[in-house]
Amino acid sequence: MNVIIECVSLNKRYMSKRALIDFNQHFEAGKIYGLLGPNGSGKTTLMKIIADLHKQSTGTITIMGEKPSHKTRADVAFMPTENFIYGWMRVKEALAFYNDMYADFDLGRAEALIEFMELDLNQKVSSLSTGQRARLKITLTISRKAKIYMLDEPLNGLDPISRTKIKECIIDQFDSDGVMLISTHLVNEIEQILDEVIFLNYGEVVLKGETETLRIERGKSLEDIYREVYGNV
Repeated sequence: MNVIIECVSLNKRYMSKRALIDFNQHFEAGKIYGLLGPNGSGKTTLMKIIADLHKQSTGTITIMGEKPSHKTRADVAFMPTENFIYGWMRVKEALAFYNDMYADFDLGRAEALIEFMELDLNQKVSSLSTGQRARLKITLTISRKAKIYMLDEPLNGLDPISRTKIKECIIDQFDSDGVMLISTHLVNEIEQILDEVIFLNYGEVVLKGETETLRIERGKSLEDIYREVYGNV
């Protein structure tokens, strides 16, 4: 078992709000994990702690044996929900920017993915549709040779073609030496690619396990389990 991330009694508090409560989990290489739950359940908070963008209040986290720091950030490719690509750039300039910014960026892979995603290298980012921009965001993220990939709500608000393209990209490009975390509440769109799932609610883990084991034990799809856990959210 090759553990990439180890979380022990991880807690995060924002003033009076507890965003993450006694989170215990190890994340193994070669697996895709689903962080499931409605908005405000703690999914993004966990990702930002792993990315060293936020610090935990108490508890410990290690990434390949190291505490999160500028050193571990180099191993983390994090795709947030926000649009982080400058609108004035053309697609090819966004690729060049990432190529200059990250030593592990694979420009050849990125160019191949741009073609697969049916994007125009000369198009301005500001003129891309929501779906096209999402395809560019995941292209930039997946084209890094990182140990940890984190995708925050990668399918939210996208058209069916973009969702299919992004799911195919994840399946084709995921490296078995790394680990991937995908946060989502669109379970039916993504459940077929998840190895393990963690259900979070108001910062607490309410259910977790291997995806197929949970489906067999409960005799339900992951989406139906989600509805059972959270009601009709």
